[in-house]
Amino acid sequence: MLFICIFEPKYIHEYTMSIKEFFGKLTSKIIWVNLLIMFLTIAAIATGVWIALNRYTMHGIEVTVPNVKGMRAGDARRALEKEGLTAIVTDSGYNKTLPSGTVLEQTPACHRQVKPGREIYLTINTTRTPTLPMPDIADNSSLREAEARLKAMGLKLSPCEYVDGERDWVYGVKYRGKNIFGGDRIPIDAELTLQVGSGSFNDDTLFVDDPDGLPSIDDMIAEDSETSSVSDDF
Repeated sequence: MLFICIFEPKYIHEYTMSIKEFFGKLTSKIIWVNLLIMFLTIAAIATGVWIALNRYTMHGIEVTVPNVKGMRAGDARRALEKEGLTAIVTDSGYNKTLPSGTVLEQTPACHRQVKPGREIYLTINTTRTPTLPMPDIADNSSLREAEARLKAMGLKLSPCEYVDGERDWVYGVKYRGKNIFGGDRIPIDAELTLQVGSGSFNDDTLFVDDPDGLPSIDDMIAEDSETSSVSDDF
């Protein structure tokens, strides 16, 4: 089925006039002036943002991070500030071969290219020796076991101090001449002395292989009573 639309002449004339009016408005000076103003405004804003970002990020401006490892904290701070950088102490470590307050690590590393004002994070050698808990080895382990545990913890051992008792059994631990016990805090580089049994016993020491073979207190009292009765009879 075919449909044929027929427009009356007056509607064609009105449609033609509306198209002319539309294109006429597009060529109006007011519209072009407004568009030009909008374009200039956007261009000015974009230029301002670009300039601000360059100044904020210091585009194209870089400084070399100096090497401050091994310096004292104060000297390292001054060296970094001289290059326009900021020193921030974020952590501490321990190195017994270096003085306290010495810079152990720096981030970013030396010779890196960074922006002026960049924060350089420093790790400083602690002013106090770290400590660790003493393990429970006194009267609880053999000499070999105690030496293995203490050396694994990084502790040093001086020559053993021998005492009466079972051979190679650890009876105590000393630090700087004083006895220490499990749980006591000691420096990580402490030098300890183990009190070890020599295998001999003095005259006052009673060593019994079979404790069950000893007479009981009641038996000893009964024996004393019988002895007293016999003495009375005589």
